[in-house]
Amino acid sequence: MKKMYLLITLLLLVASGISQAQIAKDSWAFGFGFHYPRFIGVQVTPTHSNYGGYLSLQRNFSEHFGLRLKGGFSHMEGTWVNPVFATITESTNLISGDLDFMFYLIPCEPVSPYLFGGVGGTYRMLTNKATASFDDNSSGAEWNFGLGVDWALQNNWKIATEFGFHSTSNSELDGFLSPNGNDSYWNVSVGVNYFFGLGKPSKLCEPCPPSGVTQSIKDVDYNRIEDMIVKHIPKEVTKEVVVERYIKAISDDRLVLIGVNFAFDKSDLLPESYSVLDEAVKLLNNKPNVYVEIEGYCDYIGTKEYNQELSVQRAQTVKNYLVSKGIAENRLTTVGYGKSNPIADNETEEGRAMNRRIVFRIIK
Repeated sequence: MKKMYLLITLLLLVASGISQAQIAKDSWAFGFGFHYPRFIGVQVTPTHSNYGGYLSLQRNFSEHFGLRLKGGFSHMEGTWVNPVFATITESTNLISGDLDFMFYLIPCEPVSPYLFGGVGGTYRMLTNKATASFDDNSSGAEWNFGLGVDWALQNNWKIATEFGFHSTSNSELDGFLSPNGNDSYWNVSVGVNYFFGLGKPSKLCEPCPPSGVTQSIKDVDYNRIEDMIVKHIPKEVTKEVVVERYIKAISDDRLVLIGVNFAFDKSDLLPESYSVLDEAVKLLNNKPNVYVEIEGYCDYIGTKEYNQELSVQRAQTVKNYLVSKGIAENRLTTVGYGKSNPIADNETEEGRAMNRRIVFRIIK
């Protein structure tokens, strides 16, 4: 048991330092791992000499819902005392196959908890049973439920940790025949899932940057970003004046900051953003009587409430940077518009990049 806890702890430490893979709308997954099973609600005294393993095939129909076929082997032991007060060690080898319904509570996060429940069949093999009136080997049914956590790794791999409760259709699991009901057992498992057959990228979960990739200022193609702005600005906007290299006027009182980007799912500025904001500082210093409302926007991926809060945080981050560069705080206000007022097509990657933007509104 201690080795199992140690293995789980080690895997979780590894997973905590690795970024999340891209979430797909639907997918398949193949899984395998080990588990520690243990009798509960039985008439023998459970021991610690238990072990097991499993294989699984899973079909996720959406970000929240899936169906899993799971086959496993469990070895469980318990002790009982015979009429002459000798301690007997009973063992149960159990082959099980379960069909479980899966529900992911927070599917877009690197650490994603889920619930499961379902039914299955079992085939048990007994050694040193206490009751002689039934066969050593027999089949039966079981129902089960539990909870687990997926820990995202690189690419298509996830670590899966799980606790499950299983109740059998009779009371023969431990080698005792009891009139009091059904025998039960639980197990704690740890394994890995490999996801394949991925569907379209999830519209609920903003795409993640590739793991381990950082972008420096010299890697940013600002000409490409400017071309994207011109391409996606609505047709009714006629004024397309480049105020500074990275600041474009899209109306009489609104300026788009081209290239101000943020870390995935955060309000942290990426390195290429600072040179753009430094140009904004120059512009504000040259026009000391201008007051600016900083507007934050997101694309349409994610909930309305979440994007609203994130857009406010991103606008505040920009304000904090400008103030740190000497711009008077009373000249700057912030507002978040979430995923409203898109200027580009949210169905394309480039369009979504344009909609995650910072806009200055000039207050006269």
